[in-house]
Amino acid sequence: MRDRDASVDVRSSDGRSLLLGAAGGMRSLTPLAVVVLSSTSGGEDTDWRGWPVLRHRWGRALVVLGAAAELVGDKLPITPSRLSPPALVGRVAAAALAGAALASSEGRAARRGAAVAAVGAVIGAFGGFWARGAVTEASGAPDAAIAVLEDVAAIAIARRATAG
Repeated sequence: MRDRDASVDVRSSDGRSLLLGAAGGMRSLTPLAVVVLSSTSGGEDTDWRGWPVLRHRWGRALVVLGAAAELVGDKLPITPSRLSPPALVGRVAAAALAGAALASSEGRAARRGAAVAAVGAVIGAFGGFWARGAVTEASGAPDAAIAVLEDVAAIAIARRATAG
């Protein structure tokens, strides 16, 4: 039986889609906002720019505004758990959309980018939930402070995924 390397090459198309999805599991709209703001997302002829929501500058601005609102809303005590079924489905769907946009901006199959990002979102949602709880408990820091660190991590991961 031969050894298999279980690592993911983040330079590969699937690796970038997986990373983008993981960031989406942490903050659902951050990856899509990073994709639409990214200079690596191509010019006006990029496939995702033909999508109805992203076609116009106002649609892209609403995505970015929604991502910013999510960063604030995540810290509110009334915000439901990311693992509740509606929240998890929303994160997976948003990550899949970002994965499709990234894939189409690179001339890849949008469906594959969406599927890989959706898997990444599930990993990111559960991993982010566990990590945030563990760090909060171990450090004794307020949850909101650790949530800000998670925001930074989600943005950094999404930016790495779009860097190519």
